[in-house]
Amino acid sequence: MRWQASIVLLVLTTVNAGAQVAAPEDLPPMREALNIGISSTEIAIVPDFAGTDVTVFGAIENVDPALLAKGGYDIVVALEGPRDRITMRRKERVAGIWINRHSVVFEAMPESYSMASTRDIEKIAHSGELVTHSVGLPRARIVPSSFSGRAEDVALYRDAFLKLKEDSRLYQTNPGGVKFVSSSLFAATIHIPADIPNGSHTIRAYLFKDGRFFDEKTLQMSVVKTGVEEAITAAAFDQPLLYGMFSVLLAVVTGWTASLMFRRD
Repeated sequence: MRWQASIVLLVLTTVNAGAQVAAPEDLPPMREALNIGISSTEIAIVPDFAGTDVTVFGAIENVDPALLAKGGYDIVVALEGPRDRITMRRKERVAGIWINRHSVVFEAMPESYSMASTRDIEKIAHSGELVTHSVGLPRARIVPSSFSGRAEDVALYRDAFLKLKEDSRLYQTNPGGVKFVSSSLFAATIHIPADIPNGSHTIRAYLFKDGRFFDEKTLQMSVVKTGVEEAITAAAFDQPLLYGMFSVLLAVVTGWTASLMFRRD
């Protein structure tokens, strides 16, 4: 009996120890995580397309209610277009004629960039943190791959590049465009400009906690032409010779028709 009682006591001790290890208050806090979705994964460009908005929605898992209440979480959502090689040229007057004297090539720059955030991005995190995780378009990341001219003039080309993109609304920001709709759910409105480039676009969502980068999620979205525009684009790339011959023929016929309509007898 003493031997049996010892076994029972050992089993109870082991069970109690396991229960203490599994107690919820003894477990480490779970790390926050970011999840996102999008209202549409494909944007169709029709002849009368004038731009539209897409909604990116998401949630922060394992959110800290106290930190959320004091505004400790920030969300940045960006839509990046296809990347391409951008050449900026500067004209100068030589012997009374304006010619391109110098140029700068920026490699792998997004053709379009739309960003929304819970507040001004400068207030979300330090510039070094933003550059490290490629959040936004800090000027420090716009570095030319080749340049013919004075090194100190690079900033002029960089600023001109950004101004052209912003004036055409291909680069745009929307501070306050991300709203928390509940304790951990948020929604962001991203504007799609009328002349958005075709191809695969990337949606990136960033989570910041107390001014520090914490998590990132990405989604893909396609922009495609439809109808007549799609047929013309496909012909230009798939049958360039026939497309060129047809374009010349169309120009000749159009010019000849116009001359008949407006000639004077």
